[in-house]
Amino acid sequence: MLLSWQPITLDLVRPFNIAHGVSLTRHNVFVRIESGLGEAAAVSYHHETQAGIIEYLRSVELSAIDDPFELEDILAGLPKGSAAARAAIDMALHDLWGQRLGQPLYRLLGLNPARSPETSYTIAIDTPEAMAQVAASCDQPILKIKLGSEDDEARVRSVRQATKATIRVDANGAWSRERAQGLLPVLHEFGVELVEQPLPVADLDGLRELMRLKSRPRIFADESIRTASDILAHVGLVDGIVVKLAKCGGIREAVRQITLARALDMEVMIGCMIETSAAVTAAAHLAPLAQYADLDGPLLIQNDPVRGVQYQGARLILPSGPGLGLTRRELP
Repeated sequence: MLLSWQPITLDLVRPFNIAHGVSLTRHNVFVRIESGLGEAAAVSYHHETQAGIIEYLRSVELSAIDDPFELEDILAGLPKGSAAARAAIDMALHDLWGQRLGQPLYRLLGLNPARSPETSYTIAIDTPEAMAQVAASCDQPILKIKLGSEDDEARVRSVRQATKATIRVDANGAWSRERAQGLLPVLHEFGVELVEQPLPVADLDGLRELMRLKSRPRIFADESIRTASDILAHVGLVDGIVVKLAKCGGIREAVRQITLARALDMEVMIGCMIETSAAVTAAAHLAPLAQYADLDGPLLIQNDPVRGVQYQGARLILPSGPGLGLTRRELP
């Protein structure tokens, strides 16, 4: 099988400011295996760069493999390293698998796309007034507000006053224990549904303290969850986990993590990075397995070169074509 790649630059609709920093562009990599397409997201706080992803891909040799159906063996034989690059290879293989069989991936997985949860729409950190303006104008029923500074309470209050939408919050690990203990009851009063990654990675004792709060939104771990072992370490410490293909290494591993979390009575959000419709559509094929979705990546960029999952408000409409069902988009 022939492996190839192409670096891509994504232009954002508006500056994307989170606790890890602000960006105007993202630099990802498309990966092809024959006609199968995948995407690797270069996320700096996951220690992924476009150059590092390409360096990893150069180390992968697939020319001696001629059977794309041997997914487990192929993926197990990949070298250790970039999870984002491995995820892109995994996506491309699943896309090729579905194309060879003439069926969309969700059917091969035995899933009903009508059972997909609605997706949230992300509002990056800005002034309380600017965030409220976006909330009022975007006409989305589920909003995810990025937080991570001293003005967080004012931001949530402004957004709450501007919209009746369901509100979720993502602190990206920026709060101290004391800050989170003070904020979570306030967020509960504002009707916030859930909070992603309130504390830094590995602060398990802090999560245990937060779970004891009488009034709080549901708590989900995101950056803390990379492997199945991480899920086991968080049992009883969070209400749910966030699964992302670029973080865990692809569709195959994501299914395993979702299955494990559900078996442990943990809720699951299927999420994405800032990615094109290639990677987000791959994740959307797994959405029927999750209770929550945060798959708005294509809505945050101006120059998506791929057509895949479509949006009817917050509803995810999966393509019916074989594999991931992706097609090229004609851009002006």
